[in-house]
Formats: sequence, C-alpha cells, structure tokens
Amino acid sequence: MLYRFARSLLRLLFLLLFRLEAHGLENIPLDGPLIICGNHRSNFDPPMLGTPLKRELFFMAKAELFDIPIFGWIIKNVHAFPVKRGGVSKDSIRLSIQLLKDGHAMCIFPEGSRKNAGGVGKKGAASLALKSDAVIIPAAIIGNYKPFRRMAVHYGKPVDLSEFAQGTSEQLEAATDKIMSEIRAMVALHQTISKN
Repeated sequence: MLYRFARSLLRLLFLLLFRLEAHGLENIPLDGPLIICGNHRSNFDPPMLGTPLKRELFFMAKAELFDIPIFGWIIKNVHAFPVKRGGVSKDSIRLSIQLLKDGHAMCIFPEGSRKNAGGVGKKGAASLALKSDAVIIPAAIIGNYKPFRRMAVHYGKPVDLSEFAQGTSEQLEAATDKIMSEIRAMVALHQTISKN
C-alpha cells in the first residue's frame, strides 16, 4: 500500500521537478522474474527507475539506513531490504533469489555504488539472473537532477545471458561485462541525443 502511494507521489514530483520522461516501457515484462540494471549517480536513482513502472521493484539498501528513525521504516515498507557494508550477505542473496523465483522484480546497480560510477561492474546482477532465470533489462538515467531541467529514463531490450548459463566465475565476469556494456552504450547514445 505504501509503495503504491509513494510511487504515485514520486511520479508527480519527478514530473513537476525534473519533467521526467520514460522510454522503452514496452521492453518491461509484465510478470515473471525481472532485474532492472541501471547506471548509478544519485540516491534518487532507485525511485527514478521504479516510479515509471507498473511493476513494483525490490531494492537492496545499506543496512545503516534502516537504523534511521522513520526513514528506515519507510524504506522497509517500499520493498527495500538491508545489505551489510562491504558486501552482500548470504541472507541478502537468498532473499533476492527467492524474490525472483517468486516472480518479483528487482532493481540492481551493477556499479555497486555512486563512487564507482563508470567503474568495473559487480557480478551480483548476473549471478542472480542466472540462478533465477530472471530477465535483465538495462536502463539509462539521463540528466543531472537539476530542478526544472529535463530528465529521462530509458529501458532497453533484454540482455541475453544464455551463453553464460553454466555460471562459472569467468562466465559471470563476461556476463557482467555484457550487462555493463549495454548500460554504457545506452547512456552514451542518449546523452548524445539529449545534447542535440
């Protein structure tokens, strides 16, 4: 209930404040396990990727955030769950796999953190997708979160990871590189278009 209310409120806020446009919504499966993988530049990125969608997304968030009064309760009730600093715990991995196997959708930033923007991607998204048969949708957030400056979210076509089905360490690295390449290509393309 809170998720739907927050989504409606943020849709309106982002529309008014950032003139948000969403493109490629037809690429989002309406059911089944799904992972949205996007570029990561701001704390606003998770709701920016989630609010245009009909589907509800689950998110990983730093464990410390859940200790903040009121805010911790809010993020818990909008489908965030804690991840310990310095890595993803086994409990978080198990919960993620179960959510996906139950047909839910998740939002994951392969860069891991805003400080690693443009850096080497982490293997979590690829690993979860291969273990749960989830569809991976790359996404590009374009814009700088400046009030009244236009922003856009672009959702790409599914990334085919079937060639990495065995899930060896080398294959996970290659699958992660493929996901990151798709995201970076989308960001580069749409940044260029937005400037013209």
